[in-house]
Amino acid sequence: MNKIYGSAAEALEGVLSDGMLIAAGGFGLCGIPELLLQAIKDNGAKDLTFASNNAGVDDFGIGILLQSRQVKKMISSYVGENAEFMRQ
Repeated sequence: MNKIYGSAAEALEGVLSDGMLIAAGGFGLCGIPELLLQAIKDNGAKDLTFASNNAGVDDFGIGILLQSRQVKKMISSYVGENAEFMRQ
């Protein structure tokens, strides 16, 4: 099994589906999987549950998935900097 992929979208092929629980690493906006989050957005998977220490900001991190309404539930210790999260 090849564990090296040419792109984030390729790595998610056949793995990502609607309704998944996804744990995203990083602390604040540091060390987050930016390319994977963008690939999830581009894929269009919906009703996702995210477990992460924060909800990103409006247009970065998990915030891009909140803007596109792909996140159904958020498990997080801090969401204070994301106005979109607070709106939803």
